[in-house]
Amino acid sequence: MKNDGPHRSQRRNSSRGVRKVAANGLPFELSIGYQVRATHRALQRYLQIKIEPFGITTGIWYFLRALWHEDGLTQRELSLRIGTAEPTTLTAIKSMEALGLVRRVRSRQDRRKVHVWLTAKARKLESRLIPLARDVVGTAAVTLSPAQVDQLLKLLTQVQRNLSAAIDGAEG
Repeated sequence: MKNDGPHRSQRRNSSRGVRKVAANGLPFELSIGYQVRATHRALQRYLQIKIEPFGITTGIWYFLRALWHEDGLTQRELSLRIGTAEPTTLTAIKSMEALGLVRRVRSRQDRRKVHVWLTAKARKLESRLIPLARDVVGTAAVTLSPAQVDQLLKLLTQVQRNLSAAIDGAEG
């Protein structure tokens, strides 16, 4: 079998050595999607290391964050805040209930709605876990200046707006 050089998932770049590229020629280091996903995964892994001693998973973390910000959301509102499907939210709420972190209360005004309320145990966790999350973010940005962090946040927000507009256009 003849060797035609680097596999098509690799290309030689004399100044940088071998770099991996997707089959269609989009280098991973030039893909916003890949870089955002890789960054998100690294942030999640480090956050999980920090919060695991408290019996909290990153899946539960997002729901706690939303409820610390606005306690008493309905299950549907919680799904919208987190960006999960309602069955996923229900599973998370049941897990949080089993851990003694939340309680569900049916609405008196609309019996179809169920509100999710933090327990005292969950409220106490906020003062312990938020500093850990800040540490994760601080570690991620340790070599960036405040101006660079500000610019990064603005750019990510603009990317999100661009995608939201595209999604709205595609769905509408």
